[in-house]
Amino acid sequence: MKKLLFSLITLLLFTAANAQDSTSKKLVFNPKNPVYELAATCGTCMFKMKGNGCLLAVKFKDKNYFVDGTGIDDHGDAHDKEGFCNATKKVKVQGSVIKDRFVVSYFELVKK
Repeated sequence: MKKLLFSLITLLLFTAANAQDSTSKKLVFNPKNPVYELAATCGTCMFKMKGNGCLLAVKFKDKNYFVDGTGIDDHGDAHDKEGFCNATKKVKVQGSVIKDRFVVSYFELVKK
C-alpha cells in the first residue's frame, strides 16, 4: 500500500512539474524593423506610473508605456542598486505601441 501511495504521489508531482509553462517567447532582432534607443526603468518606481508592483516601462515619443514581451526581472535584479527600480537605463528595442502598451519583439540593454 505504501508503494502504491508513493508511486501515486510521485506521478502527481511529475505531472504538475511538467505542466508548468516554460515556453517563454524568445526576443529576436529583425533587421527589417526599426530599432529605437529608449530609456527603460520601473514604471511605478521611477516614472511614477499607476500599476500594481514593479513593472518594466519605456519612454517612447515623450510618453511612458508599460512593456509587454519581457519582464523587469528578465534583465537582472530590479531591486539591485543599479536595477530598474533604482536606475534608468538605455535600451535598444524593436516593437510598437498596442493598446497603450509597448509590445517588444527585441530588447537589449545598451552597455555603458
